[in-house]
Amino acid sequence: MNKMILGMLALVLVAVSVKAQQADAKAAAKALAAYNLDPHASKERLKEAVAAILPDPGGEDVADPKYYILKGEILNTLASQIVVVKQTGLGSLEELPQVDGVAVKAFNAYATAVEKHAQVINSPRYFLQDAMKGLREAQGLLYNFGIYAFEAQDYGSAYLNFSSGLAAHEILKKEGQESVLDDALALMDQKYLTALAALNNNMTEAARPLFEELYKASYDNAAVYEALYSINGSGGEGNLEEAYQYLKAGREKYPGEASLLFAEINHFLKLNRLDELIDRLKMAINSEPENLTLYITLGGVYDNLYQRESAAGNSNLASNYFDGALNYYNQSLEKDPNNFDALYSTGTLYYNRAANITIELTEMSEDFSTAGMAKYKAREAEVFAAFDQALPYFQKAESINPNSVETLIALKEIYARKNEPETSNALNERLENVRGGGLNETSFFNGF
Repeated sequence: MNKMILGMLALVLVAVSVKAQQADAKAAAKALAAYNLDPHASKERLKEAVAAILPDPGGEDVADPKYYILKGEILNTLASQIVVVKQTGLGSLEELPQVDGVAVKAFNAYATAVEKHAQVINSPRYFLQDAMKGLREAQGLLYNFGIYAFEAQDYGSAYLNFSSGLAAHEILKKEGQESVLDDALALMDQKYLTALAALNNNMTEAARPLFEELYKASYDNAAVYEALYSINGSGGEGNLEEAYQYLKAGREKYPGEASLLFAEINHFLKLNRLDELIDRLKMAINSEPENLTLYITLGGVYDNLYQRESAAGNSNLASNYFDGALNYYNQSLEKDPNNFDALYSTGTLYYNRAANITIELTEMSEDFSTAGMAKYKAREAEVFAAFDQALPYFQKAESINPNSVETLIALKEIYARKNEPETSNALNERLENVRGGGLNETSFFNGF
């Protein structure tokens, strides 16, 4: 008996809910009709329509596809008005109902209407046609809202709008209907935007299949190759080698594309493949002759090669690489004499030369012959000469950035070797201040 009573009560509640849904739908339809008669004078009616249809009454599922078609129509209308305001500057967004993700919600309403039509026996065919018409309208709105979100760097929302546009295309094609994305290039463009939004929102697995599809279709955009390199090269050196196939293919297809060139430079830097970097960096300098970072980076490559060959005892080759490094550091300083990185790098180049010669002196110190001692003194003089050459670059670097730990260490060591303990100790105090979390308000070599 109790079960029967509960069952009857449930039936009553369902009936009440359905009546409430029907009442809200009628109110929403009436308000929308009034708004459509005079959109400029009756924005309150649009607010009434939105309020009546959002959310679903009681949060319950509605069986009637007509309800979702009405919901989609109201949300499409609101989305269209937002686009008009944004594109023309006429009116105010504050006057319109505030609905987050309005275009996506309109799409979801129409997609649900299509599902309900398939589930309801003898559902009128015109319901499906109305839903198809609404989906086509939603496609353009989804694209616009995707662009708005992308420009605002809200990449998550951009992805939702663009991917919903693709989903709308799939529904339309399944039903044998026309889509705004029937043009193959338009479809590829939409997939590219969707993939790019996903990648920018760190949704790697959502971006990967879209970029791979674009790659296989030879979509004409260099960013596809760089994106696939980035996606596939994030797991370490082994992955980088596999990912390089995309970068290599992109460089072959777009040899003049600077972004791919720079990606390739960074690739070889990560793998420490210095010899292969030189030609790429020279190409980049030809492409962007005012980019000082390129000169400094190429100088650094030569510097590293100098260190490698010097350690291997290949003095002639090491000397050539030293000259190459100095050449590109000097070129950067010619363009900007106050560039800290160029100053510090040049000082370091000379400092490391002095350090390399010092290692040789350790080996030479065991030869106490007259010739050996003479040779030792000559090389020792080269050490002090190299430190003297490094000094002005470090001094100027310190005058630009008095809180660079590396610069202060180099200066402290140089003055200690020059037997100037007072200056070395003063620099050491400044160094310890920075290491302790303090700041040097003025430089030691102020006005240098």
